[in-house]
Amino acid sequence: MTLNDAYLDRYAAAMMNTFGRPKLTLVRGAGSSVWDADGVRYLDLLGGIAVNALGHAHPAIVAAVAEQAATIMHTSNFFATPWQIALGERLDALVTRGAPAGAHVFFTNSGTEANEAAFKVTRRTGRTRIVAMEGSFHGRTLGALALTATERYRKPFEPLPGQVTFVPFGDADALASAVDESVAAVVMEPIQGESGVVPAPAGFLTAARELTTRHGALLWLDEVQTGIGRCGAWFAHHAEPVLPDLVTVAKGLGGGFPIGACLAVGAAADLLTPGDHGTTFGGNPLAARVGLTVLDTIEAEGLLEHAAATGEWLAAAVADLRDPRIAGVRGRGLLRGIVLTEPLATAGVAVAQRHGFIVNAPRPEVFRLAPALTITRDELAPFVAALPGILDEASG
Repeated sequence: MTLNDAYLDRYAAAMMNTFGRPKLTLVRGAGSSVWDADGVRYLDLLGGIAVNALGHAHPAIVAAVAEQAATIMHTSNFFATPWQIALGERLDALVTRGAPAGAHVFFTNSGTEANEAAFKVTRRTGRTRIVAMEGSFHGRTLGALALTATERYRKPFEPLPGQVTFVPFGDADALASAVDESVAAVVMEPIQGESGVVPAPAGFLTAARELTTRHGALLWLDEVQTGIGRCGAWFAHHAEPVLPDLVTVAKGLGGGFPIGACLAVGAAADLLTPGDHGTTFGGNPLAARVGLTVLDTIEAEGLLEHAAATGEWLAAAVADLRDPRIAGVRGRGLLRGIVLTEPLATAGVAVAQRHGFIVNAPRPEVFRLAPALTITRDELAPFVAALPGILDEASG
């Protein structure tokens, strides 16, 4: 028995069976590489599902964690800390992009918690109906699950919080038919990650902004997977001239350390008042210090531009393979979906792992790639070269 298998047997004996048997036991990471318990190296093209924005063991994050842990790690929200305040100021400025409408932040520990906070903000409008998108994913807690369209996630836990209407993602006419003065908010991801990296059609976010403004509803954009540079801009919605009322982020904000945030803009920023919501760990000084370090490093290393250019190169390189089993590449920046003409992705994930590449299949016909924003073309090139062979084995 390998050391990896021995660990996984212990995992099965100790852990709730919510994820099934993991594929590997990982023990170390550096940059875009990880090693399992048996010393095998892999190129990490999933990045902890779009979390490890700076890769593994980035020196800036390592230093920030060590210095902050030696200073103060936790205070509770009975008290403020300089790092919490500074990170809130930075995020508020990024989401408003200089617009006169101010923004306020509520810090959480995850994307699901950020979405739960946003859900509570919508209830403070005095309305209770929400319009969400087919193909959406917003998390696994009951509130977030109520907004998630995947039947197999929802069915075992019904009844869920009600008054959620689902419309086809990208269909502006269907959205217009669903939004009226009873709607508290429209919620969507600018790019649906769990649905197979499906971008909103051009103009859809703008149409949603116009509709929600006309009917006095909030526009809530879930940028948990797409935000913090993942798509070549601070937020994916920056591709259109849209100022949302609510934006939720997590994943890349901590570069591997748990943190999330619910950002509220303009009048929405004042809807929650003392006693309406709370968190013990959210915005703790260690998480906030790491979040600030991630933002500083993305700026200092030019990673927004790098992610945009590297993602375009990757899409072009895959297209240049001219493999008939590859229908195309979706997404922006370094959130990419390689779309196949056959349902080979699930088997392909296991094959890719045997070849030293970690990828993911959110749909049977889609590989999802969300590597570190620091990854280089030279690191990506071996995967592109190996892709036809991976598909050969997956179809065999």
